[in-house]
Amino acid sequence: LMAYNGTILKSRNIIGAYNPDTKKRVLLFAHWDTRPYADAGEEKHHHTPIDGANDGASGVGVLLEIARHLQQQAPAIGIDIIFFDSEDYGTPDFYDGPYKADTWCLGSQYWGRIPHTPDYKARFGILLDMVGGKNATFYYEGYSKRTASQPMQKIWDIAHNLGYSKHFIKNDGGEVTDDHVYVNRFRQIPCVDIIDFNPNNGEGFNPTWHTINDNMDNIDKATLQAVGQTVMTVIYNEK
Repeated sequence: LMAYNGTILKSRNIIGAYNPDTKKRVLLFAHWDTRPYADAGEEKHHHTPIDGANDGASGVGVLLEIARHLQQQAPAIGIDIIFFDSEDYGTPDFYDGPYKADTWCLGSQYWGRIPHTPDYKARFGILLDMVGGKNATFYYEGYSKRTASQPMQKIWDIAHNLGYSKHFIKNDGGEVTDDHVYVNRFRQIPCVDIIDFNPNNGEGFNPTWHTINDNMDNIDKATLQAVGQTVMTVIYNEK
């Protein structure tokens, strides 16, 4: 894959399939790379890679725990778990070279064009991005609402039934360019982005976003549990 500045990235998507023979499938995904630039923080850190404890690793952690449960109790349907690479290598603010479109989400763009099984289809997909922050709020992300409103409503209803209404807010948030956009664009799978975004605080994303503070100190088990239990309940209720 080629980055915004012409660098060739040795990227690798990691894919696991449960019940690979069934046509009834749900796709779960997150990105496992982290941002090589802390370009949302102080200028002196702009070329410092971030830990990405929330931005990337939180979604991976939740999906690994879900994978552990899937091995103990097989779901009624097929589940595919994908960890996409090179999601967070998009053009940094400090770059003054020529503009290039679609520099984010390179791993999902590649998979969208060349999926791991030919003509791959799923009922819907769920993307987990930044699902570990303290007091995280998950609003209806704009692209998801337009292209996957039914699964989105189902997920938020289940979250409320489980008692997680303080995290899953039934109001509109912002619109985000994320892996779900390309999975939908290339494979026509309706995908829901569960992403920590607050439309009311001026910042939007969590304050640790793309800074050197995106580390384990700012991860909250309660947020991870809210997201993990919600997604687990969704997939075990699919028939």
